[in-house]
Amino acid sequence: MEWNFMFFFNSVLLGIGLAMDAFSVSMANGLNEPDMKPGKMCAVAGVFGVFQTAMPLIGWVCVHTIVLYFTAFEKFIPWIALILLCYIGGKMLYEGIRNREDGDARRRVGFWGLILQGVATSIDALSVGFTIEQYPWPMALASTLIIGIVTFFICLAGLAIGRRFGTCLSNKAAIMGGVILILIGLEIFISGMVK
Repeated sequence: MEWNFMFFFNSVLLGIGLAMDAFSVSMANGLNEPDMKPGKMCAVAGVFGVFQTAMPLIGWVCVHTIVLYFTAFEKFIPWIALILLCYIGGKMLYEGIRNREDGDARRRVGFWGLILQGVATSIDALSVGFTIEQYPWPMALASTLIIGIVTFFICLAGLAIGRRFGTCLSNKAAIMGGVILILIGLEIFISGMVK
């Protein structure tokens, strides 16, 4: 493998493809918290970026060390993503419906909720370790860092879009955010089971 344009281009494309779930969840977070400050937006996008960097790198390490165990675990990835996102989305949906009368359906995403979202949206990126397994360690690290940076900026855009429309949608934002998370969980599950 060589450090060339195609290496960087492929890494950016991988980043874009992997970031789509995180982008959708970021939009849901922005919908749910339209008054989110820029510092928190960067922190939220940063968490997704870190998970999207770490998961393919963990996959690469697994391919080079414990490939048999990883292959056995891979069939559970769609189930884990479905359970985590349906739990978070269902909770958001329930709170949005319950608080609808109050006019205060917004619930700020907490640290542990964000960690669960990060795991749920990036767990399928473990399998990217198989696609970059031929890279030597420095190239694998560079590729996953590019994926993380791309994810960070895509998630910032998702948060900004969600914030913009969250202000317009007022108390329906939490309900929409919960529905979006559940749909993402179903999409990850269905596409993972069809493979």
